[in-house]
Amino acid sequence: QVQLVESGGGSVQAGGSLRLSCAASRSTISTYCMGWFRQAPGKEREKVAGIGIFGSTAYADSVKGRFTISQDNAKNTLYLQMNSLKPEDTAMYYCAAGGGTVWNPNRCTDEYWGQGTQVTVSS
Repeated sequence: QVQLVESGGGSVQAGGSLRLSCAASRSTISTYCMGWFRQAPGKEREKVAGIGIFGSTAYADSVKGRFTISQDNAKNTLYLQMNSLKPEDTAMYYCAAGGGTVWNPNRCTDEYWGQGTQVTVSS
């Protein structure tokens, strides 16, 4: 059973930073490809970053250069460092784990989901 628990969300002013964490059940990080998604009210869910089991990363154009995805296999934790935050980054953020081509973050099946953590950026 894969369990994912996000934390680290909150309210911040534009230009600020937040680091999201996703605590995963044992061996999840080293077995599945992982990703961060977000969904704002009235908008479709968007994948913002992904990481394969060997560390390859991929980012949505909207966050490139501002967000960094990383993982700590020893702690079974996925991170999303978010810098230079903008009001349009406001959303519920979810982490996901999945199979497929697990070394390629662009070909992850995103089967398992956490409950989400809210990020609100004010102008």
